[in-house]
Amino acid sequence: MRIVVTANGTDLDSQASPVFGRCRSYIFVDTETMAFEALENPAIAAAGGAGIQAAQFVVECGAQAVVTGNTGPNAFNVLQSANVPVYLFAGGTVREAVEAYKAGKLSVTGGAGAPAHAGMPGMGIGSAAGMPRGRGRGRGMGRGRGMGRGAVVPSTPPAPLATFAGSREEEIAVLKDMAGELRNQLAEVMERLDQLEEGG
Repeated sequence: MRIVVTANGTDLDSQASPVFGRCRSYIFVDTETMAFEALENPAIAAAGGAGIQAAQFVVECGAQAVVTGNTGPNAFNVLQSANVPVYLFAGGTVREAVEAYKAGKLSVTGGAGAPAHAGMPGMGIGSAAGMPRGRGRGRGMGRGRGMGRGAVVPSTPPAPLATFAGSREEEIAVLKDMAGELRNQLAEVMERLDQLEEGG
């Protein structure tokens, strides 16, 4: 069976992504042979409708099932229309996601993987899928009038790079981790923007 796992990298040991429409890449895996193909997400920089475009892309690439942290309602509808089930994965590597799928440990979802606000840090991203909450503190009751609900409070910035105490290789690894986290945060913000623009 050919399944697709949302990912932050390009191989089986990459971290699985908690977002569908704005993940960095899609890794298509043959569950019998573990042969895989990593494809860059063509919708990651879309001005709008990334979830729909991404769902159409994975369907066109022959995905028979999707494994991800959550999907927005529009992406889910495209996948459902194509009879492609969505399985929720709480976190780990792509390889772990595939193994969990093969072992029947993942639950298939009957709807979008999280509420409409799930793409926003601090608003319970992936909580419906058992994933950790974001770092933001958007708890106000502004109801979309520029105050509160959905407000993103950035996480504490890292220490200045000049104070890093470690080898060059360690600093490179830390910077790559930071860049990956920033990419994920940007993807979550962009996915939420898409949901809002599409009436989510």
